Amino acid sequence: MKTRVHGAKLLLSAGTAVTLAIGMLATGSTVYAASPTPVPLGTADSFAVLAGTGITNTGATTITGDVGSFSNPAETGFETVVLTGTNHAGDAVTQGAKSDLGTAYDDAAGRTPATVLPAALDGLILVPGVYKPDGAILNLTGTLTLDGQNDPSSVWIFQTTSSLITASGSSVKLIRGASSCNVFWQVLSSATIGSGSTFMGTIMALTSITMAHGATVHGQALARNGLVSLISNTVTTTCLTSPIDTASPSASASTSASASPSASASPSASASTSASPSAGASPSASASTSASASTSASPSAGASPSASPSTTTSSSPTPISTTTPPPTSIADVPSSNNSTPLFALLICLAFGGLGMVAVEAQRRRVRS
Repeated sequence: MKTRVHGAKLLLSAGTAVTLAIGMLATGSTVYAASPTPVPLGTADSFAVLAGTGITNTGATTITGDVGSFSNPAETGFETVVLTGTNHAGDAVTQGAKSDLGTAYDDAAGRTPATVLPAALDGLILVPGVYKPDGAILNLTGTLTLDGQNDPSSVWIFQTTSSLITASGSSVKLIRGASSCNVFWQVLSSATIGSGSTFMGTIMALTSITMAHGATVHGQALARNGLVSLISNTVTTTCLTSPIDTASPSASASTSASASPSASASPSASASTSASPSAGASPSASASTSASASTSASPSAGASPSASPSTTTSSSPTPISTTTPPPTSIADVPSSNNSTPLFALLICLAFGGLGMVAVEAQRRRVRS
């Protein structure tokens, strides 16, 4: 009796393994990294600039989204601000947004688990997740790349233990579906965005936010207790989302044959492949493959039959793909498009299950 039960369990386990492997192979093997949920901003979500002790501006600044400040509603230099949104100053809407900002700030600060990063973000390629620097000041002097892994809902949350400082000309780059509306920076002190830099995401600073001349923020500048200072800047709440990559090769082939009184054979084949990735916020690549072959033959008989069939197939959709740069630190995660190890594992799992079924069948035949 025990032997039969054991055999039934073995067959059940093997069948489950085979079914799982076949199902995963049928549905594809692309795997995405686990992503945190977005930080809920409440009524603060509509604000491009929100402050505690006022907003100052110098020069031509463009703001897309609402603005306001509370408890000090002071605003200076707004005669040169192009505002697409509502200036709530210190009204009830601003007060509600300030309350919701406090809740969002605490939410972001409490997210776990967090991956520890070097304090310098230059050259890193980060997939979705929660990140915290190993130093007091989080700084960026070059380019930080956020890889959405072709998932537009990907979320990044950065928790600082002090200030956030970006240098002049620095940038945060989005690739493969990453969106500026899903990037959150919880800053324990103040944030400084360098001149001419391009920054992505919602800045939630406990104290103040200073944007140097010509800096652009695709996101929000939200200061809980301090001042927001602007100098000829662009701040927009409009989501900036990088394109999702797809790969689609093009190919063409042709074959011809002929027969004539003279015997000859001359097969020929040629193939060419080219690929050219380009680095940038919206990488692209192209690939093409072509092949051709021809064969001729003749019998020694007096007749001279001839035949020339030809077949041509072609497909040339416009591909959009990318080549992910090599990781530069332990925080980097390579592209999930490389599915060879997973495919091999699933094949082994399937064959292992089939082997278990065969062994059990043999044991039953021996008993009988």
